[in-house]
Amino acid sequence: MRILEMKVTPCAITDPPLRSAFGLHAPYALRSIIELVTDNGLVGLSETHGGTAVLHDLELARPLVIGMDPAHLTSLEVALDGRQAGKPGSGSLPGGYLEQSRLTLPTLIFGAIEVACLDLLGQYAGLPLCDLLGGRYRDEVPFSAYLFYKHAGLGGSDGFAGESQAAKHRNDFLVRQALSAGELVDQALEMCARHGFQSLKLKGGVLSPEEEVRTILALREAFGPQTPLRIDPNGYWSVETAIKYGRQLEGVLEYFEDPVSGKANMGQVAREVNIPLATNMCCTSFPEIPETLQTGAVQIILSDHHIWGGLHNSVKLAKICQTWNLGLSMHSNTHFGISLLAMTHLAAAIPNLTYACDTHYPWQVEEVIEGGKLEFSGGSLKVPDQPGLGAKLDQAALAQLHENYLRCGITRRDDVLEMQKIEPGWKLRFW
Repeated sequence: MRILEMKVTPCAITDPPLRSAFGLHAPYALRSIIELVTDNGLVGLSETHGGTAVLHDLELARPLVIGMDPAHLTSLEVALDGRQAGKPGSGSLPGGYLEQSRLTLPTLIFGAIEVACLDLLGQYAGLPLCDLLGGRYRDEVPFSAYLFYKHAGLGGSDGFAGESQAAKHRNDFLVRQALSAGELVDQALEMCARHGFQSLKLKGGVLSPEEEVRTILALREAFGPQTPLRIDPNGYWSVETAIKYGRQLEGVLEYFEDPVSGKANMGQVAREVNIPLATNMCCTSFPEIPETLQTGAVQIILSDHHIWGGLHNSVKLAKICQTWNLGLSMHSNTHFGISLLAMTHLAAAIPNLTYACDTHYPWQVEEVIEGGKLEFSGGSLKVPDQPGLGAKLDQAALAQLHENYLRCGITRRDDVLEMQKIEPGWKLRFW
């Protein structure tokens, strides 16, 4: 089996005006959809980040992908990395090697292509993708409700898909403002009623730490001690703030995600606060693991197959976490069902992924796969039994989402700029 064609389609998906420490989500989030077509008529799917840098790198990778056997992933990873050029075994792919300086995001690009290749291999073998990662350990994967402070609105623009969808969601959490503890509790109650989530995560670093702690305590009162709670200030609290408010949340939080920036600061907070610290910021690659362990910066790593270089590398990360007694969860950003299915297959195959995974998926109303939006049951997603990922593209939806990309004018994410549109002069701040 050989890959004959690589299709890359940039898309823009409606995104509500969600807040984070970085600013405000734009009306559209960018994603890239990848289709690999083989000489035996199979089509492998993948999804990754969007924007001009990603699209540029995918085009640079194209000569290496066309003509390759989708099973030869090690050679592809080395070739995309570029640092192994000239060493024994080099040149095994038709396109040769790329200079590392030419590829801005080699790990992300490899991960994106790897998922599509594994989708192909699963289809070819008649096996669900999780069976290529060691086999399913669980049949359902739990996810958490991802709560955001937000402004009113669904996202999108006049004449775009988001605006036409708004009427369907006029009275629910997708549209309503949520800028206080009470409004966040309402958001959480409605999201959990709709999807059955059993744990809650709050995106912090937005309002004052006092208000965000008030929100966590209001959630605890509304949901009770049986519901795990998390908060993620995205590294925008100071060490002093994180210690002060972290101590107030001891016995309340399941884990404290990236309260401060940097491994040394995280280690300092970890020594002073009796809550496990989690990260998807201060340790996002294998070379960072030794220092992370030495500083005691985190007790839980939030994996992300887009960032860690695909599904097989994420399984390797899980084994490292198991070896060093680190907990393991899963990070998310805005995504379609393709990424959600990849996350689900991965989580199904990792025994020590014992925390509910993050997902932005409930915040999106559009979908690019046939059958429409995937549905959670009791806060979990069933692991597909179909070969590969278990999804096919809805070509009409793909065309519409590509049209959104062409019309929206966004080429990269800039949350600061979006925030300044509604609050001129707004700047990033540490609390």
